[in-house]
Amino acid sequence: MTKHFDFSHKQVAALALEDVARALREDVGEADLTAGLVDPQRRACATVVAREAAVICGEPWAQQAFLQMDPTAELVWHIPEGHRCEADQVVLEVHGQARAMLSAERTALNFLQLLSAVATKTSTFVEAVREVPGSRTRIVDTRKTLPGLRLAQKYAVQIGGGLNHRLGLYDAVLIKENHIAAAGGVKAVLACAAEVAPQAVFVEIEVETLEQLREALEAGATMVLLDNMGLMHLHEAVRLNAGRAVLEVSGGINLSSVCAIASTGVDRISIGALTKNVKAVDFSMRFVNDPL
Repeated sequence: MTKHFDFSHKQVAALALEDVARALREDVGEADLTAGLVDPQRRACATVVAREAAVICGEPWAQQAFLQMDPTAELVWHIPEGHRCEADQVVLEVHGQARAMLSAERTALNFLQLLSAVATKTSTFVEAVREVPGSRTRIVDTRKTLPGLRLAQKYAVQIGGGLNHRLGLYDAVLIKENHIAAAGGVKAVLACAAEVAPQAVFVEIEVETLEQLREALEAGATMVLLDNMGLMHLHEAVRLNAGRAVLEVSGGINLSSVCAIASTGVDRISIGALTKNVKAVDFSMRFVNDPL
């Protein structure tokens, strides 16, 4: 069976190394012309400040940005990965070559602002459903990620307390309406999935009506995605399911609706906006002394 990316320390380090190397090639190219105005022997101390409250995420990426430009750089994190900072709080202190620090700045902040935004947004949804009495619902991401940064964003979802859905089309099966129609029905498509993709992490089938849910359960579905169902139908879906399959809800979910959906007793709520509609967290870097 295919194994999900488990974001071990070693795997995250390798991912950050690759992402940052690609980002620095894109940004610095042959040379940073502006940073070239600074004496390469000068050293400096700089602080990275969060201009708004956030869950900090992206430490391995920021670390790599500075170290790939200056292997002698020393970084002191004032807010650890996964912890919340307040507005105008110092998150990171960097000591190293002034020129290298300037070249690494934008890449480091780009990763921090994106990944902290994903972690913060995820945390907001996770905390909201946690307040629902008796809720065991988990918040889940989707494939609606920035091209080339999917694993980094899914890592940020985990830092924010959420779960990862499938990583891509290669590791799990998600059967939708067109798959059902092309394969000849719910029973046929589920049987085909078991035969064609036995290595899949999971097989999930999407339904839009209670009748489709009944059919899927009778065909042995173990994971069902309830797409764009109203609250009344969700309550009935949970009753019909009676714990047989994992029930997931998707479709236009926001902070105004997530608690009511969680209260129906579904197992998972998948939200594309966790990684798609993120507003970057505002960070800035400033030298705190004159370059030496």
